[in-house]
Amino acid sequence: MPSSRTRHNRGPAAASDNRAAVLAAARSLFADQGYQVPLNAIARAAGVGQGVLYRHFPTRLDLAFAVFEENFAELEALAADSGPEGFGRLWRRLVEMTVAEAAFVEMVVDARRALPDYDGPRRLAALLEEPLRRAREAGSAPATADPRDVLTAVRMVYGVTVTEPDRDHTRAAVERALGLLPRWFPPIPEGG
Repeated sequence: MPSSRTRHNRGPAAASDNRAAVLAAARSLFADQGYQVPLNAIARAAGVGQGVLYRHFPTRLDLAFAVFEENFAELEALAADSGPEGFGRLWRRLVEMTVAEAAFVEMVVDARRALPDYDGPRRLAALLEEPLRRAREAGSAPATADPRDVLTAVRMVYGVTVTEPDRDHTRAAVERALGLLPRWFPPIPEGG
């Protein structure tokens, strides 16, 4: 007599749950091990076979785009904040994401190499335009500041993040590096 505890293949009914599990596992492993984490490790952590992972995400970039689209959506929502602290909140979150998820930057670099039409860097620069303009008008950013300055600072944060030998000191190393920038970059709060 078969056991009632036997797992049944739910087939297409499990597709949505499987996709969500793959995305959650990928976000966690990208953050913990970097963008080049083996895809079979992501499938294993999601509790699915590699075939399921590839059915949903045929390439590493497809998976990374899906994982990090949430990042872009969050940044776009912050960029829409028209309050006086809008740029500061956007900047702090961008730094947080870069420290916590360096794989996000690695994905952008890989996409630029692999896909000539990839618009991620332009999209990021465009979402910085309006908040930075408001910061300039409020006097909290120099009149000459533009999104390229912010993106250069993000690359600096990324470089410090991935080269800090002691992961427990990454945030402090990023703070030291940011201290070298002009004071118009809003400070990153302790623990934030």
